[in-house]
Amino acid sequence: MELIQKISKIPLFEGLPPDQLKDLAGIALEKSFERGRVVFSEGQSAHGFFIVTSGKVKIFKISPDGKEQILHLFGPGEPFGEVPVFEGRPFPAHATALADSRFIFFPRTAFVELIKNNPSLALNMLAVLSRRLRRFTVLVDDLSLKEVPGRLAAHLLYLSNQQQGKDDIELEMPKGQLAGLLGTIPETLSRILAKMSKQELIAIDGRSITIKDRQGLIDLAEGSTRL
Repeated sequence: MELIQKISKIPLFEGLPPDQLKDLAGIALEKSFERGRVVFSEGQSAHGFFIVTSGKVKIFKISPDGKEQILHLFGPGEPFGEVPVFEGRPFPAHATALADSRFIFFPRTAFVELIKNNPSLALNMLAVLSRRLRRFTVLVDDLSLKEVPGRLAAHLLYLSNQQQGKDDIELEMPKGQLAGLLGTIPETLSRILAKMSKQELIAIDGRSITIKDRQGLIDLAEGSTRL
């Protein structure tokens, strides 16, 4: 019963009737991962997908020269590893727990069978994947078209929007990991944050950031101004 309640609160399964939630609980497994533990590696067979119930997971690629590029960070309620499950292909990236975490794991074969019998479940998953694709498209555009200050400005505005437009935001990861997400190095990120602070675009207190000039950040994110 406790597992059914956990599953019912996951956005991916919102609105499903009790009998379908019971079917999901019947195939689900709860897994715990300590901070730093590898959840799966690139090239590994995608035998199922995960949903975070507590903690946080990092999805990333490693270049031939050893540089890490963070693709996604997922927290409670968010699924990961689901795309290769439906493609029937190996995981295309690495996943590591950023904190002590708990996941619900759904084996591929059993879940695909449920999808066949429950179209509403498939529609929920399509909605989640569509939102994720839009966010990933923005990330690709930022990395390819914007300079690092513009990427950082866009990310700070994104975090603000995720927190109902608040000016006081909290970085969801250490600055070293944020540098990886933005496709730069920690030293460069620190210099840009210092410049933003000096120009009174933001105020910094550890991982807490206050947006002082929202329009200035928007202009920087859109490329109409430079730092």
